[in-house]
Amino acid sequence: MAEEQAQPQLALERIYVKDMSLEVPGAGVFTKEWNPELDINLSSNAEKLDDDHYQVILTVSVTAKNADEAAFIAEVHQAGIFLLKDIPEDQIGQILGAYCPNVLFPYAREVISDIVTRGSFPQLLLAPVNFDQAYAQSQQQAQVDAEGNA
Repeated sequence: MAEEQAQPQLALERIYVKDMSLEVPGAGVFTKEWNPELDINLSSNAEKLDDDHYQVILTVSVTAKNADEAAFIAEVHQAGIFLLKDIPEDQIGQILGAYCPNVLFPYAREVISDIVTRGSFPQLLLAPVNFDQAYAQSQQQAQVDAEGNA
């Protein structure tokens, strides 16, 4: 009898806020008309915890300037523990670099909105992000960099 091939398993086992912060450098921002310029940065990284588990951390940073003065800096490190069992090696990068951040982003978006509102600023809803496209672009850039250094 032939050995059965193990079925790949992918699951989110835990989701949590690893770190979050809101900094309001000066109260003068509350006395001016609110017309902010936003700078939004996203990054993610993955860490292997054991043979089948990875911790993925999506970092979302938002800096708001109003009248050329820093209004607030909000940052969240949204983390998840993902089970990846019997996943083909060539698919793990895509899962950790695109799929997992896609799962984590709505949670990070909610935390950013919540802490900004608690800082008495208007609600901030971040637009959806295409992590599949961002991952593909980062892979292309890494390939270009590798060819340039060869």
